[in-house]
Amino acid sequence: MKLSLSGRLMLACVVSLALISGMTACGGGTVGFMWVLGTQYNQVDGFKIDNFTGNLTKVVHAPFSSGGTNPVSIVVRPGGRWVYVVNKGIAPTYDKNGAPVANTGTAGTISIYSVGGDGVLSYQLSQSSQGTNPIWAQMDSSGNYLYVLDALSNQNDSSQYVVTAANPNPVGAITVFSIAADTGRLTLVQNQQTKCTTNACNGQQLTYFPVGKNPTMMKFFSSGYLFTLNGGDSTSIGPSITTYQQNSTNGQLTLVANSTTQLAAPGTNISSITSNGTYVYLTDVTNNQIYAYTVSSGALQPVTGSPFANLSPATTPVWTLVDSKGKFLYVLNQGTSNVQNVSSTISAFTIDTQGRLARLADTSNPYPVGSGPVCMLQDPSNQYVYTSNRNDSTVSGFIINQNTGQLSGLTRGSTFPTVGNPTCLVASGNVR
Repeated sequence: MKLSLSGRLMLACVVSLALISGMTACGGGTVGFMWVLGTQYNQVDGFKIDNFTGNLTKVVHAPFSSGGTNPVSIVVRPGGRWVYVVNKGIAPTYDKNGAPVANTGTAGTISIYSVGGDGVLSYQLSQSSQGTNPIWAQMDSSGNYLYVLDALSNQNDSSQYVVTAANPNPVGAITVFSIAADTGRLTLVQNQQTKCTTNACNGQQLTYFPVGKNPTMMKFFSSGYLFTLNGGDSTSIGPSITTYQQNSTNGQLTLVANSTTQLAAPGTNISSITSNGTYVYLTDVTNNQIYAYTVSSGALQPVTGSPFANLSPATTPVWTLVDSKGKFLYVLNQGTSNVQNVSSTISAFTIDTQGRLARLADTSNPYPVGSGPVCMLQDPSNQYVYTSNRNDSTVSGFIINQNTGQLSGLTRGSTFPTVGNPTCLVASGNVR
C-alpha cells in the first residue's frame, strides 16, 4: 500500500510522538522507571514500566555499576532526578578491644546518580556515612534529607557507643545528610542533640544518631517519626524499635519519650517494618506472624488481636507493603510449609479501621512469586506490584485491583530476568 504525502506525514508524526512519550506498538507508554540492585556483580539494573500492561523493558545501557561493593538499598529523590545506592561493603575483622584490624573488609559507600529522561543512570560520585557498613537508606517526604543506617557506629570515634571489652553491645548509627537540589550531593548534618561523654573525644558533638544493636531498616511515619528496627541478639537483647522525631527544617533527629519499644524475646527475627500512615506493621520470621501497632506521640501500642498469623502455607515473611490507599497489607514470604509444592508467595490481608488484619478473599491468596523474594513495591501509577527475587534473579509483576486488593498476573508475562542476586528495588515516575 502506498501512502499519500499527507498520510506519510501523519504516520511520521505518530511515530515521533510515540518515541517521545516512550510508547511502543505493544503497550501504552512508559509510566515510570524501576531500578533493581544485584550483588553478584555489584550492579543496578534499569527498566521502563509500561502504563497499559505493566511489562518491563530494559533501560538502554543497563545494568550500571553500583559504584561499590554489596549494594543493598536504593532510594530515589522526589521528582526522579537523583538516585542513591547504599553499598554495604564487607565488614572488617575486629580485635578483642573492638578496633578494626587493618586491611580487612571493604568500606561501604553511598553512590549518587543523575537520572536521564529515559531512565539512564549517570554516576556522579560516592560519599561515606559516619558509621560502618551502611545497610539502609530512607528519604524524608520533602526530598531534602537522606538518612543512612549503619550496622555499627563509627569504631574510631572513641565515643561511649563503640565496642570495647567493657561495652560489648555495639549500637548502630543513623547518618543524616542534606541534599543539594541542583547537584544531588550530600552534606553532613551533625547531631546537635548528643555529645560524646568519654574523655577521649572531649565532649564533641556526635556526627551520627545512635540506635539499637544490629539495626536492619528504617521507616518514616506520619508526623515525622523515624522508626529504626533493631535486631538485637540471640542471647540477651531482644529486637526493638528506636523512635526519633525529625525536624523537617534542619533534618535533626530527637529521641521521643519512651524512645525504645521492645518487640519480642532475644533471638526472635523481626524482618521488616511498614506503615499505612496510621498503623505500623512488623513481620516476625521466627513465629510466622505479623505485629500491628498504633502510634501515640511516637510510642507503639499493640493493636487489639495483634499479632496476626500469616496465611498457610506461607512461611519466612521478610517484607511488607501497604497499598497506596492504605487498605491492604501484602507480606512477602520466602518459604512454605507445603513440601509438595515449594514456592515463595505474597500473603494479602485487608486492614480494617482499627488496624486489624484479615485474610483477603481470593482462592489464589497467597500468590506465588519468584524464588527467594527480597523486596516489594507498588509502581508510581499504583496499578502494579513488583518483587525482586534473589534465588532466581528475576522480578515478578502483578496487576493490583485497587478496589478489592486482589493480585493477578500481568497480561504479557509476569517474570522478568534481572541482575544476579537482586536485593532491593525502587521505582519512580517519569523524571521532572
